[in-house]
Amino acid sequence: MDDLSWHCKEFDQFTITELYAVLEARVNVFVVEQNCPYPELSGGDEQAIHIWAQKQNQIAAYCRVFAPGIKYEQASIGRVLTTLPFRQFGLGKELIERAIQIIEERFKTRDICISAQDYLLKFYGEFGFKPTGKSYLEDGIPHSEMRRE
Repeated sequence: MDDLSWHCKEFDQFTITELYAVLEARVNVFVVEQNCPYPELSGGDEQAIHIWAQKQNQIAAYCRVFAPGIKYEQASIGRVLTTLPFRQFGLGKELIERAIQIIEERFKTRDICISAQDYLLKFYGEFGFKPTGKSYLEDGIPHSEMRRE
């Protein structure tokens, strides 16, 4: 995809414009599209590594990565999204591949735990994630814990 750039930053490295674009994308996908009113800005951003793709000033794909011991005993990936105009280009797969690579390089582990929306279990399975058997409703949406070792 032309003019698409990938970024990886810690919270204090964001520019105001980048942070605004990321938060806007998260609210648009997780609150508006999924019709799920919940406190999107509920903490964690300051401890995360943020990975995103953007075309010009528009976020195309985004996720957060956490070191082991922050969200789970294992490293973790969360807030995974691809914005509506950029779906069907394979950016979600590239995003997860980049997140896994960053975890393996920075934290020297392959052990990753995630909270996946149930309709994405097959998608995450393509990267070696397996359900742990823990299923639950999170903000009214069925989720399952998955782990990659």
